[in-house]
Amino acid sequence: MVDCYTSKWFARLRHPLLRWYRAQRRDLPWRKTTDPYAIWVSETMLQQTQVATVIDYYRRFLARFPNVVTLAGAEEQEVLALWAGLGYYRRARQLHAAAQVMATEFGGEFPSAFEDILKLPGVGRYTAGAIASFAFDQRAPVLEANTIRLFSRLLALRDAPSRAASQRRLWEFAEQILPRRSGGSGEINQAVMELGSLICTPKQPDCDSCPVARMCPTFELGLQSEIPRPNPKKAFVAKNHALVVIWNRGKVLMRRNPPGQWWDGLWDFPRTDVTGDGSNASFFDAARPDSEDSLSGVRSALSRDLGLRCVPLEHFRTIKHGVTRFRISLFCYRAEREDSASSLRKLEAEWRWVDIRSPPDLPLTSTAEKLRRALMV
Repeated sequence: MVDCYTSKWFARLRHPLLRWYRAQRRDLPWRKTTDPYAIWVSETMLQQTQVATVIDYYRRFLARFPNVVTLAGAEEQEVLALWAGLGYYRRARQLHAAAQVMATEFGGEFPSAFEDILKLPGVGRYTAGAIASFAFDQRAPVLEANTIRLFSRLLALRDAPSRAASQRRLWEFAEQILPRRSGGSGEINQAVMELGSLICTPKQPDCDSCPVARMCPTFELGLQSEIPRPNPKKAFVAKNHALVVIWNRGKVLMRRNPPGQWWDGLWDFPRTDVTGDGSNASFFDAARPDSEDSLSGVRSALSRDLGLRCVPLEHFRTIKHGVTRFRISLFCYRAEREDSASSLRKLEAEWRWVDIRSPPDLPLTSTAEKLRRALMV
């Protein structure tokens, strides 16, 4: 650690930071409670999701599942349905699994020890620190996207934050910024997260409004556009998927994805991989999705992979989306069933005719929900 980062330096940083936070903080519902369960729900929802989107989901979720016991006793499909639209459904499954752990191992109470919180399914070092500091005011550091950016600039960190050495330095800084005395850590953590979110933004940070700009070497050197350095880009794999919309008396055919596959347990329009990697429909032409070869390829792939016999009629939309390291082009077709429902070789419970004119009481994939809304226009 550079010599200037002494305990006195951190004390001088905390005073203007807290004054700014107390005057400028947003009025967010999870800041009005010290209930660790409610804070845990909010922190899980806020992962990779914007604050404005989370607020209504947070309120609905707590209204239905107000505590560990109610969440632990719910069916997974109900939890997923309430999560529908937030995406990253693994978060909802981990909430459900962690609630069941707490119901059996902690008597339905949320644990207060940092080590116990960290052992819960889906809870990492950041989330455990946030719960421990916000709910119990423990001296637990937090490091997430906003604080990584803020701390990198306060350190004038020249290496990418994802590097192991950078991570160690950032976690050390996150701990040192907390007061050594008992109490106050939760508010400091809230303040640095808020400062990173509202002022120390990725592009064009509002340094003129920053309460700690005079202590920031990145500001002094004019390196705001260079720090933090971008992390190395990931290599992505391109995929082509085909989806069919089949109508029957005002309803559409939907399918629940089976265990072990993408979007496990979520409902989607019938879809299949037509990338053409040797085992899939190599005759599908992404450049000409309405060609005879492409339509025939979609038909064959759906029959082979889902046991669904249908006739794709026309391509009407392409949706681009990502799943982990994959970038998917989803080609959407209108189609007609070729024969009766008895041709579906999967269990009846995995298929359903759904009225999409109102939000279904089913957990839909994010692309299925996007397409459902588009079909109603």
